[in-house]
Amino acid sequence: MRVLLFGATGMVGQAALRACLQAPDVREVVAVGRTPTGQLHAKLREVQHDDLWHPEALADPLRGFDACFFCIGRTSAGMDEAQYTHFTHDMTLAVARMLAPGNPAMTFVYVSGAGADSSEQGRVMWARVRGRTENALRQLPFKAVHAIRPGVIRPLHGIVSRTGSYRWFYRLAAPLLPLLRRLLPDSVLDTDVVGAALLTLARGGWPTPVLESRDIAAAAR
Repeated sequence: MRVLLFGATGMVGQAALRACLQAPDVREVVAVGRTPTGQLHAKLREVQHDDLWHPEALADPLRGFDACFFCIGRTSAGMDEAQYTHFTHDMTLAVARMLAPGNPAMTFVYVSGAGADSSEQGRVMWARVRGRTENALRQLPFKAVHAIRPGVIRPLHGIVSRTGSYRWFYRLAAPLLPLLRRLLPDSVLDTDVVGAALLTLARGGWPTPVLESRDIAAAAR
């Protein structure tokens, strides 16, 4: 498989990159973003692009891929709905619409979040925006589109979040996460599980377009 990865330096992106580089059936990973991953690997190629709201120049180079993992995301703290929509919905759709014509056999996987609101009518702003993004992606002419909605993720192998508040959370919760992972394996995931689930979606899809935490765990198995 040839895999595209957006957001390779975030926590889920790091998990996706690690899984792809270890998978024997992934022959190439192209990581697109503003920040280099800092990794060197024979299967890894990096494309720097600073403005993903305007990705048109990438359309020709990014053709013929089997899967795309879109792992870019950020907290809605300090944003109103218009700002969060611009960063979350508008950027994701700009990239997906650029990719669709040149990648009709692609499985596009969007990393959403637990609690995303598919109805787009709920009271929680970030959940509405995430749900609206998921719904819009499913209208595009890819082979398949999936959204995963992880909640708590235990980072492994030195993987860290780029979000300061999340780093504090994981630092404080570190003693409890292994126990919670054992007690609630379908609710508290780890980065290896998320990476494995992404590859399952790329290889053969999943019966439902949206995967909640328990579905992610099942896909990883």
